[in-house]
Amino acid sequence: MKAIILVGGPATRLHPLTLDKPKALIEFQGKTILEHVLDLFQKYDIDDIVLSTGYLKDQIRDHFKDGKDFGMNINYIEENEPLGTAGPLNLIKKPKEACIVCNGDELKEIDIPKMLDFHKTSGAKATLALRRVEDPSIYGVAEMHGTKIRSFVEKPKKEEAPSNLINAGFYIMEPEVFDVIPKGRAMFEYDVFPKLASEGALHGYEFDGQWFDTGNHERLKRARDLWTPLK
Repeated sequence: MKAIILVGGPATRLHPLTLDKPKALIEFQGKTILEHVLDLFQKYDIDDIVLSTGYLKDQIRDHFKDGKDFGMNINYIEENEPLGTAGPLNLIKKPKEACIVCNGDELKEIDIPKMLDFHKTSGAKATLALRRVEDPSIYGVAEMHGTKIRSFVEKPKKEEAPSNLINAGFYIMEPEVFDVIPKGRAMFEYDVFPKLASEGALHGYEFDGQWFDTGNHERLKRARDLWTPLK
């Protein structure tokens, strides 16, 4: 199974840490953020990795190279201009089977085989990992019908949120999802997921393992303090 990890963003909310270093290479507990992310795939023997790079991309390539030092085969997508969360996938050959797409700045503990079984059984074109949180108001919140995702509401007021389930930035996608990604800059959240949801082809898989967002200084500190490395 191929895993495509999105690490191209400039991470401006983490200035000054990211003025001269990509977020993926920020270190804590003896590893970079991206190495912690890769631990999840190593745990389940997923070693075919594509890194979607943009901001300070040469530093990421210099650190991870071809992946052999990490027990993986790593290839790269290189954005010359920002292409959003979905646009970079047009730069690689359409996969022949289901693949994983995930954000590279979130630490997750997900049972991937269990999620894949759920995905196959549901018949979804895309299955999104969902995490239940106390306050969903700073995230994209899923409106559900059973296991189907009807829509996402971005950063709703807490009392108006349709659920407490948020998009955890980890997706299993069938090859046909690549056919609906617009050329150029495209966002999963606005250009792809709504279309799949309208077809009843977007499902949500709730998991209860660790999940930490490192998107700003406060959240990065929390991850540094509380994340338990995967074994």
